[in-house]
Amino acid sequence: MPVVVTNPPRAASELVDALGAYGVATIHEAQGRTGLLGSHLAPIQQGVRIAGNAVTATVAPGDNTTIGVAVEQCGEGDILVVAPTAPCDMGYFGDLLATSLRARGVRGLVIEAGVRDVADLNEMGFPVWSKAISAEGTGKGNLGDVNIPISIGGRIVHPGDVIVADDDGVVVVPRLRAADAIAASKAREEKEAKARARYVAGEIALDVNNMRPLVEKAGTRYVDYEEWVKEQQA
Repeated sequence: MPVVVTNPPRAASELVDALGAYGVATIHEAQGRTGLLGSHLAPIQQGVRIAGNAVTATVAPGDNTTIGVAVEQCGEGDILVVAPTAPCDMGYFGDLLATSLRARGVRGLVIEAGVRDVADLNEMGFPVWSKAISAEGTGKGNLGDVNIPISIGGRIVHPGDVIVADDDGVVVVPRLRAADAIAASKAREEKEAKARARYVAGEIALDVNNMRPLVEKAGTRYVDYEEWVKEQQA
């Protein structure tokens, strides 16, 4: 029997917005290279970054009824995260559902299936990360669940977790670890700023990242070109 869980706990808005200041790559690295959803979940637009609390939903293959149910559970600052119960690339979502979500203050959609009306979605500025683009519409009547833990992109997303998405993909931060992820991301950006200054000054990665011992350990041999040619001809 389908279930809709109402009013799950969410991360505080100030934590969500603070995480939104960092890119997906930074957060992924900062939290120990965890939480990154599969690379097949790609943006339909470019140059957009969003962060919000996850409202989760499962949908039946070829049926988007549960998305309509999930809309009612969405509010200001949320991101709708949708996964089919079996693989399906049909166009579950278009401009009308986006209009409804936008009216409720939803910041975007992550869906491991197809979307359509892409030109309209981009024109209205509603961000989407999807597995596919497909004009094929879905049916109605087979219900899934709303606001339960779901598997999407090789990760588990719980309702109320923080989702950050940009040109690099989508990363999930567990709700109770949001503050730790912010601190770790801040530390990583400070470290990268120092490294960037060294690159600007002309240093290279071998020295900035102390990689020369690794090159030496691998037994790498530097050979002048003329000598290398002779060796190949011998």
